[in-house]
Amino acid sequence: MQLVNFEPDANRAYAKGLGRALAGAVIFSLPLLMTMEMWWLGFYLDRLRLLQFLLVNLVVLVGLSHVSGFEATVSWMDDLLDALSAYALGVVASATALWLFGVIEPGMPHGEIIGKVAVQSVPASFGAMLAGKQLGEGRKTAEQQARSGYVAQLFLMMAGALFLGFNLAPTDEMVLISFRMTAWHSLALVLVSIVLLHALVYTVGFKGEKKPPGATGFLGTFFRFSIVGYGIALLVSLYVLWTFGRTDGVSAPQIASMVAVLAFPGAIGAAIARLVV
Repeated sequence: MQLVNFEPDANRAYAKGLGRALAGAVIFSLPLLMTMEMWWLGFYLDRLRLLQFLLVNLVVLVGLSHVSGFEATVSWMDDLLDALSAYALGVVASATALWLFGVIEPGMPHGEIIGKVAVQSVPASFGAMLAGKQLGEGRKTAEQQARSGYVAQLFLMMAGALFLGFNLAPTDEMVLISFRMTAWHSLALVLVSIVLLHALVYTVGFKGEKKPPGATGFLGTFFRFSIVGYGIALLVSLYVLWTFGRTDGVSAPQIASMVAVLAFPGAIGAAIARLVV
């Protein structure tokens, strides 16, 4: 009996997945690659906070690979390797774009170059990891579908909140909006955020609307997913603001206001992640 070698087909499929991942890295990171505040962030951000944020991002990428990566995986080691591949593609895409834009140059200090590329590699690596879903066939494998339980859904909400929060937290507008808001504005924003998160995923009937696993009725869905999801968005917003130094030397009421502001797009990011991943 003649044995059939499927390795060339597997290699071609992996190369195709990497190509989609590189395209996703550029698409997801392009707005931030052309944003001056992100360039400066890579220059002044505390290096220890940047390092721990990059490690957190790697953990998130491993989870995304497990739930819905750019190729099918069968073990956590495969997920780790795919996460590292997505990170590497994010670094390549970010460094190339920043060099083309003249943001990094050979004469710059190495620390500044590394910082700018490291910051931009975060959204780029997200794009690389999710490119298979968004630019490929658009469906999960049977293994990935089996991993889409309650914890996985909450994880996706966290990843979506982290991605959108990362995009907006470095901007001065987050601080400016929080200063302009009263306590009543903050409370109203919290309520609107929760309503939007629930409506976008479970109510309005968008394509990709999810049927909550194990949910029983409106109250079960609302409290187990929407309220918990918004709580996750709040924690992610506080973490991102701390990472970028926005909470340093700031009073608790002002921090709460900034968290409420950032949790608004964070909640939308959590809802979008549930819809599209």
